[in-house]
Amino acid sequence: MMMFTGIALSQTPQTEFLRDIGAAPSADRIEADITKLVSFGTRHTLSDTTSDSEGIGAARRWLKAEFERISADCGGCLEVFYVRDTIEGENRIPEPVEIVNVVAIQRGTADPNRFVVMSGDIDSRVSDVMDAESRSPGANDNASGVAGVLEAARVLSQYEFEGSIMYAQLSGEEQGLFGGQILADYAKEQGWDIKGVLNNDMIGNIQGINGVIDNTTARVFSEGTRAVETEREARIRRFTGGEVDSPSRNLARYIDKMADLYIRNLDVMMIYRLDRFGRGGHHRPFNAVGYPAVRIMETNEDYVRQHQDLRTEDGVEYGDVLSEVEFDFAAKLTGLNAVTMAAMSWAPSPPAEVQIQGAVRPSTTLSWKALNPDENPQLAGYKIYWRLTDANQWQKSVFVPADATEHTLENVVIDNYYFGVASVSKDGLESPVVFPGPAGSFGD
Repeated sequence: MMMFTGIALSQTPQTEFLRDIGAAPSADRIEADITKLVSFGTRHTLSDTTSDSEGIGAARRWLKAEFERISADCGGCLEVFYVRDTIEGENRIPEPVEIVNVVAIQRGTADPNRFVVMSGDIDSRVSDVMDAESRSPGANDNASGVAGVLEAARVLSQYEFEGSIMYAQLSGEEQGLFGGQILADYAKEQGWDIKGVLNNDMIGNIQGINGVIDNTTARVFSEGTRAVETEREARIRRFTGGEVDSPSRNLARYIDKMADLYIRNLDVMMIYRLDRFGRGGHHRPFNAVGYPAVRIMETNEDYVRQHQDLRTEDGVEYGDVLSEVEFDFAAKLTGLNAVTMAAMSWAPSPPAEVQIQGAVRPSTTLSWKALNPDENPQLAGYKIYWRLTDANQWQKSVFVPADATEHTLENVVIDNYYFGVASVSKDGLESPVVFPGPAGSFGD
């Protein structure tokens, strides 16, 4: 297992390891995991839970055993457990059903209660969302995301990080996002400080229903304003900005930056929308309780491969089958997740209580709460960022040392830009940028 200590900003050993991490996910291992998940016949939320070879019960027990195997290989570095609850009285779950998530935590060495999460969805479905018997391979939707989570755990468990990483296999997505809701509520009860959730839902398709074939782009969906925003906070945002600077949106910018720096031949499309038009994903329950969360997925969807009975009609083959998954592409998006989680976990925590002043002044002043040095021993300082209000990425920055909790940008007029603050490690790794005020807060 590898552990790195902070050195001068001009040297970046962790940056070099991020390049290794980005290239490490194995397409062959991902193919093997997806093949195993498909072999369970169906992973429908209402399917068999007692069989050793079929249904969602067998699938989740296999996933737990895989996490335990990964943990054994790293000397017990993962805490592996179920997070579960019973759901009933819902349109798609009329009778009581236990929804079971499989969770593995890789604890940080300095700030073990700070988390970044990667998630996938265990369950699958066919055309009838209540059909728990028919064969439902769910090879891309969403065995690809589940396999990506396992592979990221294999890669990152070979390193140690200051912050914690959580690998979450969620259930009940197709029946109403219940697994995410259960884990998000559980996280709140535990007091976990989640700084980002990377929900991976369909990361293995490169051929779209529109005829486009492209393995060089991926989409990241993120909410524009926080779901938990109060009326008072909305009034503040109306006069100070923040509509495109929620923590989820700045998490998406961070992922885009990681792709540019560390993933070869991959361009991230930041989609300024909670999810696909009128549709939902398992990041949404985390947004609903205030956690930064995004959806990472393929750019080109093939709807004849989603939520379909296995059949051929008019020469068209329907169904989410193994032969249509591009394993190299799934490995590439797994690498994107892995470098994002590694960078966030090696970096200090995002700054808290970021504030801004500068109305009717020639300069702009940002301030923030000093980070706890025991939890952030790698802290070297902070970066003040700013950008034009119609720019999608941060454009300019200035570094200030770790003992600073305020900085003034001389002759930079507050009215003309958006601003934020990121923390920086001694190895030069940064947290996501935090927009001032409640609109952009990543929490305390």
